[in-house]
Amino acid sequence: MTRAGDLCLSSAGARVSLATSSDDRHPAECIIDGNPETFWTTTGMFPQEFIISMNGLQKIGKISIESSSVRSLKIYTSATKEPTDFEPCTDRELEHVEGQFHTEEITLPGVQAAHLRFVVLSGYDHFVAVRSVSAESAV
Repeated sequence: MTRAGDLCLSSAGARVSLATSSDDRHPAECIIDGNPETFWTTTGMFPQEFIISMNGLQKIGKISIESSSVRSLKIYTSATKEPTDFEPCTDRELEHVEGQFHTEEITLPGVQAAHLRFVVLSGYDHFVAVRSVSAESAV
């Protein structure tokens, strides 16, 4: 997916409202900066999570996550003004591609959300990285 029209870009008004790991060299804001050279990395232990708050309520048709070493992932949505009251959306077991980033595309049935919560339940390594999360509007 191209990043143009991406609801999860900081340039589209999105922000990271929570991240459980913080590395000064690889902060969570890298997930939404649109730069293919940057990424967020965890600092060990699972689960790890981050929340992306979009610019208002959106009808989402597809989410893409580009990550490395993520094994098990759950995604939750919230349609509230603040990032609270999350509902389960989907869970995935991601493919392991040694030493590379992998893109997982998840088609959704026009889910309404203002916030997306991603919970990394386990990884193929002690540390995982997320380069980007993209969300497309449902048609």
